[in-house]
Amino acid sequence: MKNKLKFAVAGFAALLASNTAFAETQGVSDTEILFGSVSDLSGIFAAVGVPAVNGANLLMQQINDAGGIHGRTLKFIVEDNGYQLPRAMQGYNKLLKRDKVFAMLLSVGTPMNIAGFKLLDPQGIPNISPLSASTKMLSEPMHNKFTGFSNYFDQAAAGTSFVTKKHGLKNVCAMYLPSDFGKEIVAGAKSAVASDGLIFAAETTHKGDEADFVGSLSKLKAANCEMVVMALGVRQSITVVGTAKKMGLVDMQFLNTSAGFLSVVAAVPGGVTEGLYASSGWKDLTARAADPVPAQFIADYTAKYGSAPGGFAMLGYSAVNQVAKALEVAGRDLTTESFIAGMETLNFADELTGSQITYGPNDHKGADDIVISVVQAGMWVVVDDGK
Repeated sequence: MKNKLKFAVAGFAALLASNTAFAETQGVSDTEILFGSVSDLSGIFAAVGVPAVNGANLLMQQINDAGGIHGRTLKFIVEDNGYQLPRAMQGYNKLLKRDKVFAMLLSVGTPMNIAGFKLLDPQGIPNISPLSASTKMLSEPMHNKFTGFSNYFDQAAAGTSFVTKKHGLKNVCAMYLPSDFGKEIVAGAKSAVASDGLIFAAETTHKGDEADFVGSLSKLKAANCEMVVMALGVRQSITVVGTAKKMGLVDMQFLNTSAGFLSVVAAVPGGVTEGLYASSGWKDLTARAADPVPAQFIADYTAKYGSAPGGFAMLGYSAVNQVAKALEVAGRDLTTESFIAGMETLNFADELTGSQITYGPNDHKGADDIVISVVQAGMWVVVDDGK
């Protein structure tokens, strides 16, 4: 009887110790790991946020159906920021204080992520694959931050240099949201202007809900703008290009960064975006639809959601793939530090995105690719991939 009692006490003590260990790592239980996101599901970048969340949920479901990772399933809690800072902060507070998530994943918006760092960094909570290419996504302390692709500054600089050289242009201009997002893209364009001996002729700033760009384009025309770098909402960039064509500005070239590199932008009916350039961190999914891995992803996504995926759905799926690999490395005894260490070991060819993903203790940017594409016949066609 005494032996049975000893075993019972020992077993209870082991269980208590185990539960205590789980409790020490926020968002991790014996059976589940919680991830959070402050995404845009209804604002000017909903065309980015919604498919990315869908892509992430698709792979999480596939992982969970296969038994999870080290016996734990993945759960994704998403709060809609509507691309508004106050709503974003409400979302962060809920996810961190009420839901107590283990890490943030695929949060949308440069200003929103930057504001969220004030809550994440003191607790060391990881911020993984934000849907912002700002250099500030790897601001100090960098230890808990990981980004998936090249930054806006480099994209804008490379794109500006390529388009001006290709078309023999001199006068560069910009249309942008005057936030950290827009300012970084303009800074990248201006760096190319300075290094290539170009002229930065004019700029216009815009609000997120602005929809009439006739006046702004008239100003840029008067300044002899030959190329316009855009840092606007998804629908806004489409409207700008379409308005320019209606105004007869058919020789004016337009450039987006990864923020406007969407299959739906290329496929706007009537050839509205024909000739639009984008400098991004990956190759368009639609253009690689016949390759085996993209083809399988497209089939799985379409079966689940009833419509074909685009690039940001692909990025959502790819981000969870990276997280899953890091969790496998971290093992059953999961902590924030073991997860971060797992992320820093990743070095693999991502056959879905077509990029080499490499992280390390001093390198928290997964891919360095800059791919320049142009819309032709409703699709993004690669014109320069830096290779």
